[in-house]
Amino acid sequence: MSRMRLSLCNEVIGELPFERQCALAAELGYDGLEVAPFTFGDEPHLMSAETRAGIRRAAAAAGVRVSGLHWLLVKPAGLSLTSPDAALRARTTDVLCRLVALCAELEGDVLVHGSPVQRRLPDGPEAAAARGWAIDALARVGEAAAAAGVVYCLEPLSPRETNFVNTVAEAAGIVQAIGNPALRTMIDCSAAGLAEAEPVADLIDRWLPTGLVAHVQVNDRNRRGPGQGDEAFAPILAALARQDYRGWVAVEPFDYVPDGPGSAARAAGYLRGIEEALAWRGAER
Repeated sequence: MSRMRLSLCNEVIGELPFERQCALAAELGYDGLEVAPFTFGDEPHLMSAETRAGIRRAAAAAGVRVSGLHWLLVKPAGLSLTSPDAALRARTTDVLCRLVALCAELEGDVLVHGSPVQRRLPDGPEAAAARGWAIDALARVGEAAAAAGVVYCLEPLSPRETNFVNTVAEAAGIVQAIGNPALRTMIDCSAAGLAEAEPVADLIDRWLPTGLVAHVQVNDRNRRGPGQGDEAFAPILAALARQDYRGWVAVEPFDYVPDGPGSAARAAGYLRGIEEALAWRGAER
């Protein structure tokens, strides 16, 4: 396996100017930043050409890439793919398609559709219709992703966060039904640790060979960074190596201990250390 492509979700160090985010990520050993659009304002889908160019320049100057986008529907406020309001669903889909174009313009590879509140299904008989609306929207966004040359990933999240798409199997079923290679799923270690019946490493071994998983986010089920909880990440990285995974591995804690920069530094050192140990063991064999 070639060197792991490690990315940092930029909101972890979001208090810093973006230029400093890029420089710090490079200093810590990251290859990229996975950008949360809301860190650039209340209407990131309408980001100016000047701001987009500035993001590209900052990343290039630091020697990192914008690996992709995540937390797509935090801003603008009030969006939903499952609302009975057809106009609101259409607006939400339009925002997502514009973010797909933004990702491509920033030279990113992948978008991660988490946004649990904006995809929550209502209780009762309306749930089936809402699920259908969300799947229809995902199909449209997948078409936009194919046209833009990026991959759009439906993220399974734990039942603590949402009641729609909690496992890789559920996401994969939707992806397969739509049948667009630009629309795939991904593995978030924290969510998988809470929602899946099998260990994350086994999940990787089962799903990566299908080609349906295009992205991985690493975090502990306690919502801190990798290495700051009970999850063992050596088997996870070993499984990625075993499956010859070439995509991005994005660090996405939610609880920053001791703080954002400290959490980012600890995660990078921990993961790169495991990577080096695995390479050494591989060389010994």
